Amino acid sequence: MNLPNLISLGRLLAAPIGIWLILGGDLRTTFWLFLAAGVSDAVDGFIAKRFDSRSDLGALLDPIADKALIISMVVTLGLAGYLPTWLVILVVFRDVLIIGGFMLSMTVAEPQAWRPLTVSKINTTLQILLIVTVLGHLGLRVDDRGLTRLLIDAVAATTVLSGALYLIRWMRSFASAEEPRS
Repeated sequence: MNLPNLISLGRLLAAPIGIWLILGGDLRTTFWLFLAAGVSDAVDGFIAKRFDSRSDLGALLDPIADKALIISMVVTLGLAGYLPTWLVILVVFRDVLIIGGFMLSMTVAEPQAWRPLTVSKINTTLQILLIVTVLGHLGLRVDDRGLTRLLIDAVAATTVLSGALYLIRWMRSFASAEEPRS
C-alpha cells in the first residue's frame, strides 16, 4: 500500500461522506469535499508516475474510487431532487451496461485490453463538471447562468452515445467469438 493507493482509498471513502453531507443538506461542504477529491485524483496520478510507484492495486483502485465517487454524487443529487431522475437512471444504467458488458466479454470472448472510448472520457469530464456546477450553484450560491441545463443535456447525449458505442464494441467482440474456428 503506497501513497498513491492511500490517496485513492481516501477518495473512495469520500463517497459515503459526500452522500451523508448531501442528504444532510450541507452542499457547501460537499462542494469542497468533491473538489478536494478531484485534486487528489490528479495528485495520486502525479505521484505514481513521478516516483514510479504505480501498482496493480492502484490501476484498479483509482478508477473504482473515481467511479464510486461520481456515481454516488449523481445518485444522491438525484435522490435529493437536484438532478432529474431520468438522467440519474441513464447514467447508472450506462455504467451497469459497461461493467456487465466488460465482464461478459471477458467470459465469452477473447480477453482483450479494452481502452476507454474518447466519448466516455468526455462523458466522465462532463459528469464531474455537472456535479461541481450543481454543488457550486446550490452550496456556494453561485449563479450558474443556465450551465446546469446545458451540462444535463451534454451528459445525457454523451451517456447515450458512449453506451451505444460500447454496446457495438461488445457485439462485434461476441460475434467474432461465435465464428467457427478452422
